[in-house]
Amino acid sequence: MFDFSGKTLFLTGANGGISRAVARTFFDLGANCVLTDLDAEGVAAFAAELDPSGTRAVGTGQDAADPGEAERALGLAKARFGGVDMLVTSAGLYRERLAADMDDAYWRSGIAVNLDGVFYTCRSAVPLMREGGAIVNLASMAGHRGSYAHADYSAAKGAVLSFSRSLAIELAPRIRVNAVSPGLIDTPMVRPLMARKGDTLMDQTPMKRLGTAEEVARVVAFLCSDWASFVTGETVHVNGGLYIAS
Repeated sequence: MFDFSGKTLFLTGANGGISRAVARTFFDLGANCVLTDLDAEGVAAFAAELDPSGTRAVGTGQDAADPGEAERALGLAKARFGGVDMLVTSAGLYRERLAADMDDAYWRSGIAVNLDGVFYTCRSAVPLMREGGAIVNLASMAGHRGSYAHADYSAAKGAVLSFSRSLAIELAPRIRVNAVSPGLIDTPMVRPLMARKGDTLMDQTPMKRLGTAEEVARVVAFLCSDWASFVTGETVHVNGGLYIAS
């Protein structure tokens, strides 16, 4: 079991399915948690549910596509906990539209949240991160193999993978940077897809089931822990073998 006591997690998109599991996992391991989301009320309520005392968890709004919001939210982390030890970027925008039907605004909004938001948050967090810190950027299997009717999302996630490797080189040896690429995880985001293609996708998945948000969260926790102290610039797939088998 990892011990994150005395360490602070900054987590974006914290009101999502995987993100909530990440927050609970890190909180249970002793971490202070600064949780941000576009849904400010929702993430504040989640933080209060996680930590009724309000001493170790705080929730605040953050529009990932706005660089000023990243600065403000990281300022809260500094004021409350003196800095950041672990950064997990999980804010995302996942919609469905064929590339030929995407107008400029649609494309830009997907890139703004899924790629620019990772850059803005990392840029603002790095000066506040303590020696030995760790960054984990949530990517996606779509960033490796593409995704039908999700070109903006898959393009952004592919760029997040490259960005994470570049950042790992720049920040070593003081801070480690890795990525996690979930596949089909049992969250609201993938349920419409499973309703349409579930049988086919399960046939292609060696583990023959969906993953859970907690299984992703445990991989993220490992990458932020001292057990991964020589792991940087890597991407860990969490997809039950779907990526290699399909």
